[in-house]
Amino acid sequence: MEKIKRYFLPESEIPTEWYNIQADMKTKPQPPLNPVTRQPMKAEDLYPIFAKECSNQELNMTDRWIPIPEEVREMYKYYRSTPLVRAYGLEKALGTSAHIYFKNESVSPMGSHKLNSAIPQAYYCKQEGVTNVTTETGAGQWGASLSYAASLFGLEAAVYQVKISYEQKP
Repeated sequence: MEKIKRYFLPESEIPTEWYNIQADMKTKPQPPLNPVTRQPMKAEDLYPIFAKECSNQELNMTDRWIPIPEEVREMYKYYRSTPLVRAYGLEKALGTSAHIYFKNESVSPMGSHKLNSAIPQAYYCKQEGVTNVTTETGAGQWGASLSYAASLFGLEAAVYQVKISYEQKP
């Protein structure tokens, strides 16, 4: 019997909602504090720097499921689903009867999972009338992902590399 190594989710089954784990946590994380007031941050405190919908989702501790906009789902179809891979070698090395899988996000256009959140962030910015986005990056995958996502929605993007990363790279 041939061992199946990779599993792919058909495009028709790309999720329609994101799961918000905070809604199911018995002990909720402490809210971030507003640096000026030292009070728990409200979504409105983040509006000057993040899209409103992203700010609302960031601080949402009650909604278990958050709808994925259709336009974002359509963009995901270009590279998702990424394969779920059975780690037979790791199972053997550990001597376990458990089945171990990993999600291979390296097959996305940017080589990581970061594009999965960059696309909706650019989408929400476009919906709010934002014309350009700015970010910082360390190794570069986040900056490349946000730049790519911005181009999908006709946004300008500026990416700044963290100084220490810049100095560490030839």
